[in-house]
Amino acid sequence: MRKKLAALLPVCVLLAAAVWVFAAGDSGDPLASLSYLNGTFTEAVEKKIDKRLDASDEAILEGGSGDVDIPAATAATWMERRMKQADLLTGTTGTNVLLLAGGVQVTYAGSAVVDVTAGTVVPSGTALAAKHRYMVAEDTTATFTVTTKTAVVDYQGEHTFQESGMTDYNAMAGALKTLNLFKGSFTGYGEGFDLEVAPTRLQALIMFIRVLGEEEQALAWTGTTPFTDIAKGSDAEKYVGYAYSMGYTNGYSATQFKPAGAVNAKQYTEFVLRAMGYSSVANTNLEDTLFRAQEAGVLTAGEAAMLQQDKFLRAELVYISYYALEAVLPDGSGTLGDLLCEKGVFTSRAYREAEDMVTSWRL
Repeated sequence: MRKKLAALLPVCVLLAAAVWVFAAGDSGDPLASLSYLNGTFTEAVEKKIDKRLDASDEAILEGGSGDVDIPAATAATWMERRMKQADLLTGTTGTNVLLLAGGVQVTYAGSAVVDVTAGTVVPSGTALAAKHRYMVAEDTTATFTVTTKTAVVDYQGEHTFQESGMTDYNAMAGALKTLNLFKGSFTGYGEGFDLEVAPTRLQALIMFIRVLGEEEQALAWTGTTPFTDIAKGSDAEKYVGYAYSMGYTNGYSATQFKPAGAVNAKQYTEFVLRAMGYSSVANTNLEDTLFRAQEAGVLTAGEAAMLQQDKFLRAELVYISYYALEAVLPDGSGTLGDLLCEKGVFTSRAYREAEDMVTSWRL
């Protein structure tokens, strides 16, 4: 029966938190708070856990399941989840939350939510600090709300999730990944999607080539480029050289590509328009790019407005790439997705399954 200890640990780590709030100081005395957490606080927790285990054992002896104090949604170990804007994670006594990427705000009713990393109690309405561990105190229910387009959280303990109807950039990234059009990065969390960070010019170019289904051709490319800031013999040179030879890009200048430089929504959308035949490398005036994309059916008016005002992140790059697959080619022969199916980049069945992954509406 004592193996229930593992499931109860995340809960009981905080059972005495309300006592700690008053006994160990406040945000002005974080050192004392941390000391208390590691001393008297822990001893109090151990006493609480014994009581809960005893109650569970008694329930089993009486013919019950012994789970009366453990909600069905309990994570005994740290779990990770990608979330979208306005998604909610609600936790009760013992819930732990760690923000890995994006923005999340905590609100609560009850005694306290504790920033264990800083050793302080945080007021309701606080924006979580990245890589800080937060714990929900005794007699407290806390709601963690995603405030950015996407976020990645670790969580442990009693919890429930409530999904919003907001745009699901995470699902789009997953759909593109199943079609081998998006591979993400080597980041060790959030599936490597890095949707919360701004893309570089090189990353945008590589993503663009993959969405075209031409990565194999790019990596087989041999030749030279005029760009002195691209390492010779590298994969980066192959991507850039291939795109330059195809007329997809003309670089930042005659001799520089600036692979680590920033890219904006107009630049990436122009990439897509050129690839589909709606524009060419000869067009260097990008002021009307989003408008031309609307006329071509690559973007909706709502999407163009969003891209005009929001910071361009990898989430937006994924959004443009995903919906470009639905755009009709200039000759009316079909969509970009249809063309990639014909080229054998993915099957029509795989494309349908990828589409089923995205249930949110276009802007």
